[in-house]
Amino acid sequence: MRYQEEIRDLFSVPSDYYFAHCISADFAMGKGIVLEFNKRFDMKRRLKQKYPNYLEQYRAQSLDGDCILEDRVFNLITKERYFHRPTLLTMKAALQKMKQQCCENGITKIAMPTIGAGLDRLNWADVVAQIKSIFEDTDIEILVCKLK
Repeated sequence: MRYQEEIRDLFSVPSDYYFAHCISADFAMGKGIVLEFNKRFDMKRRLKQKYPNYLEQYRAQSLDGDCILEDRVFNLITKERYFHRPTLLTMKAALQKMKQQCCENGITKIAMPTIGAGLDRLNWADVVAQIKSIFEDTDIEILVCKLK
């Protein structure tokens, strides 16, 4: 794994990068950087159309985190409802599923914001430790794009 943090616009990365961001299982997507993902990828509509009963399935399977790859975007599902807070357990499960999808699909470059540490209020140092631990045995490049 190659890990790097830069101060830059997330959406300025080259087109061979996939993106990752956190969402809730209800696909509410009403605040934060997800608004830009919706603007650029029409993500909310696409997910609701493709997975109309996702929240019920998430609950029924008692998932502790998930990851849906849509287009070039990893949607890390780290909480059930938009007003809930994720935990390090749900973040870990979502990251592990993202890793699995990367390996299955030959994806080697991911760009992301400081996932879980903005509106979701997880400690960024804890999230970084999980990212590094989960991806340490891969050739995946992870670029974290931070705001100024």
